[in-house]
Amino acid sequence: MSGPYPGDYEVYVIIPAGTAVRARPLRFVLFVIFAVVLLGPVKAEPGDVETTWRLLDYIAVDYAGAVAHGEVSSPSEYAEQNEFAATVAEKLQALPPKPEKQALLGEADRLKRAIADKADSEQVADTAHRLAAALLAAYPVSLAPAKAPDLARGAASFGQNCAACHGEAGDGHGPEAAKLDTPPIAFTDVDRARQRSVFGLYQVITQGLDGTTMASFKGLPADERWVLAFYAGQFAFSDAAAAEGERLWKHDPSLHRLLPELKTLIGTTPAALAAKIGQGKADALMAYLRRHPEAVAQQDGSLSLVRARLTESVDAVRAGDRKRAGDLALSAYLDGFEPIEPALTAGDRTLMERIEGLMGEYRAAVQVETADALSERVQVLDGLLDDAQAALSPDATSTLSTFLGAATILLREGLEALLIVVAMIAFLRKAERMAVMLYVHAGWIGALLAGFLTWVVATWVIGISGASRELTEGFGSIFAAVVLLSVGIWMHGKAQADQWQRYIRERMSKALSGGSAWFLFVLAFVVVYREVFETILFYAALWHQGNGGAIFAGALSACIALTIMAWAMLRYSSRLPIGKFFIYSSWLMAVLTVVLAGKGISALQEAGIVGISPLHAVPRLSLVGFFPTTETVAAQIVMIVALALGFAVNRRKV
Repeated sequence: MSGPYPGDYEVYVIIPAGTAVRARPLRFVLFVIFAVVLLGPVKAEPGDVETTWRLLDYIAVDYAGAVAHGEVSSPSEYAEQNEFAATVAEKLQALPPKPEKQALLGEADRLKRAIADKADSEQVADTAHRLAAALLAAYPVSLAPAKAPDLARGAASFGQNCAACHGEAGDGHGPEAAKLDTPPIAFTDVDRARQRSVFGLYQVITQGLDGTTMASFKGLPADERWVLAFYAGQFAFSDAAAAEGERLWKHDPSLHRLLPELKTLIGTTPAALAAKIGQGKADALMAYLRRHPEAVAQQDGSLSLVRARLTESVDAVRAGDRKRAGDLALSAYLDGFEPIEPALTAGDRTLMERIEGLMGEYRAAVQVETADALSERVQVLDGLLDDAQAALSPDATSTLSTFLGAATILLREGLEALLIVVAMIAFLRKAERMAVMLYVHAGWIGALLAGFLTWVVATWVIGISGASRELTEGFGSIFAAVVLLSVGIWMHGKAQADQWQRYIRERMSKALSGGSAWFLFVLAFVVVYREVFETILFYAALWHQGNGGAIFAGALSACIALTIMAWAMLRYSSRLPIGKFFIYSSWLMAVLTVVLAGKGISALQEAGIVGISPLHAVPRLSLVGFFPTTETVAAQIVMIVALALGFAVNRRKV
């Protein structure tokens, strides 16, 4: 702001204690130096954000008891609602500057006006919930425990800490209740319970409740506070409802999309869930999941595990144990991110590749960077993981997106295998070796059958770990690349018609009999199984999200497209002169060799077998196997050099 004198400015700096200090130029500079050097940068205190969130949650739940049909039904409650709304605005004003802050203040003003105008309770609750969500997005605080609370000790903890006021049954009739000016909350009140999340209960337990005898339980360990929050949140819902909720959860996978992780369960109110599936189902699900949060944690094992492992790896670096930090970083990818990679690829491939690339860079940085630098990397990844969670949410999944995902996945994964198998079949036709053709057909058909067995085993027997997937893809790609290298050079050498005729006369009968025929079988099997294995995992992820009809339609469309491409390639290749056929085939093999070499090394990097040395100036083009690391680029250069030497030798022989 302009000060009272020309060239002077009036500046207010908020220090952590909340004191506004006025200063002019020289004094201002000295003060800022003092504030920054001695006090450090101003940050939002988690307690301030949590208190503001708790007040908003309280307004959303209790406003209905103060105003009904535009009239004040409880003057004391109404006065409290106005006071809390004003306090929310004050606390938001005191938060550190952020681009989102002005919007938060505007929403706080709307909330104050709505309460002053005695607006409908649903409007006030919606405004308060919207502001609370925006607050946490702008000033994040922990919304969930690292793991599902152990509710086995819930009854004992509630009896020790809460039952004196709230009663053993949570009905608000504890032995001390009659002595209190403000009656204790009855957790058995269904209408109130439907408006309150587990996170809201946790905040009240942690911070206490201003103006009441509800004290803060900050002294309890965080794990025990979460246990109390879940335990208190189940009183309003019966055991019968919980049994129905268990049945729904186990037999309707589409419900898992609504509550994909512990964080979502904790932040969701039964009323909000009811808007999507109906009140009866919402009550039943909440009855079950608040008694058994581990059911959500088991399916959530992905993104929450990624965050936990990354945080633990930073802590390990601070402790000086970089080996453990590296192991944790690898686990974050293989055990956390890799399982949801297929589903995320179908929804947002660009985001998936961005996260995958940054996690690879993080694993490389763990061995050389400071803990603070690594922590900054984790913060960037955490934001992208939030985007991933949004991309995996039910709102982001539609019938069309599922259809397109299923079709493009099968097309992309099937095209490489198709090119190689069709090239082998076309070659054998040119050579008029139809007997050996049976080995190629047996190879790709066997790969499809093996893929089906893999799906059965992965679904009902042992499951497939991230490391298994990457190793299968990596070694399969390397094997195929090496084979195609030799095949490409060989085909290039036979590009001249006289060379081919000479070869037919001298060696064809021997080359395509016995061991060579089995070699073609192995090659066809490996290249097809590698793609089938990958496709199975992608389709399993899509199937878990629902829309089975769209998946079948997408797969059928892709199969038709691949069939048409195979027919066109075989028909066109049969018309090519033998020399052109071999030269085109050799270049196709050369390109696929380079692509598979890059993909193979990248997969082995993701499995932790090969190290990672990032190349920031190199773009990522995963479709052609081009990845921004020294190792993948080096492998592709080696293949290119080998192909160039082989082709050069062939030309000298002509």
